[in-house]
Amino acid sequence: MTQEVIKIRGGQTLKGEVTISGAKNSAVAIIPATLLAQGQVKLDGLPQISDVETLVSLLEDLNIKAQLNGKTLEVDTSEIQNAPLPNNKVESLRASYYMMGAMLGRFKKCVIGLPGGCPLGPRPIDQHIKGFKALGAEIDESNDTSMKIEAKELHGANIFLDMVSVGATINIMLAAVHAKGQTVIENAAKEPEVVDVANFLNSLGANIKGAGTSTLKINGVKDLHGSEYQIIPDRIEAGTYMCIAAAVGEEITINNIVPKHVEALTVKLKELGVDIEIDGDAEKAIIKRKPMYKNVDIKTLVYPGFATDLQQPITPLLFMADGPSFVTETIYPARFRHVDELKHMGANIDADMQTGTATIKPSTLNGADVYASDLRAGACLIIAGLLAEGITTIYNVRHIYRGYTDIVTHLKTLGADIWTEEV
Repeated sequence: MTQEVIKIRGGQTLKGEVTISGAKNSAVAIIPATLLAQGQVKLDGLPQISDVETLVSLLEDLNIKAQLNGKTLEVDTSEIQNAPLPNNKVESLRASYYMMGAMLGRFKKCVIGLPGGCPLGPRPIDQHIKGFKALGAEIDESNDTSMKIEAKELHGANIFLDMVSVGATINIMLAAVHAKGQTVIENAAKEPEVVDVANFLNSLGANIKGAGTSTLKINGVKDLHGSEYQIIPDRIEAGTYMCIAAAVGEEITINNIVPKHVEALTVKLKELGVDIEIDGDAEKAIIKRKPMYKNVDIKTLVYPGFATDLQQPITPLLFMADGPSFVTETIYPARFRHVDELKHMGANIDADMQTGTATIKPSTLNGADVYASDLRAGACLIIAGLLAEGITTIYNVRHIYRGYTDIVTHLKTLGADIWTEEV
């Protein structure tokens, strides 16, 4: 059986412009949210990634007319039917769990396979289930491969999340839009993608206040109409290209960014000594690489802190520093599967899984065969490959395609010596 790999001949200096796609982590929640609409919905600015295609296919399994054309999705729910959702599709991406909240909100019941996605260690959905139960749902988890969620009636509730969770915040919001009365989510996630989903639901006629703060209030409404909505730019894709530019960019302009959304990364890049200019009016960043950077310490935190999704892409820059750097992962302590792959490339890096801290020392990287264990590890290995001497071959590239639109084409356009092969 053949599989596609990405090959990179490192050492090229990149130059030019790249335009950032719509936010993956918004799109994967807003697409399920469209099934709540009683009318036609048009989404613009979607990323062209495999996760979007999988979710559109799940809508079609509910007899929804869904027309995906490039970055635009048109949805018509007029003939929607509730149906059990097949496990093989649901298993392929973590964000399929948003179908739970949306279907519970629309039908008051659903049967859905258990979600999959990137293997980042335990990421339980107990906070989602806690929220659904508070709204009046009963959960049957007796089946090993699927879950049945049902409510006679959904009613407003006060829900305090035991931990800040983007997924749980959004899923409870989806389930609560039609609930009777007011739902209050305390300790809610503040990420821009949470705000984006709330704005989308409000464009359908929902009544949600407080998005972007730790207290979300959802006043239930009876009906939602259609709308046309533009997805926000992807701050993680933007951050990844900012790291690429800092690693190998003679001068790279990154268009379609929201400066506030990448502020934590921008501050850290400046601390490293990266030559970076942010143009807020034009929504772009201009970055030029330097041959050496200062060592820094990084600690991942919930938004507006340093994003966990960017700790892997920034790691290759730390090999260019003048001393040891430390990266502490507080969100997903197991998110260090890229460390062994970087070692294959000659990196001086070690991770202590007890403390969730990686120690990164100045290193010269060499091309090697490496495996992308998850989406952002794949981005890290691409940047390492661009920096390395010789050819790097990256396997498991399906993870990379789940989150980055046409990344190989974009890098070629910037001047990278990068291509794909079947092996």
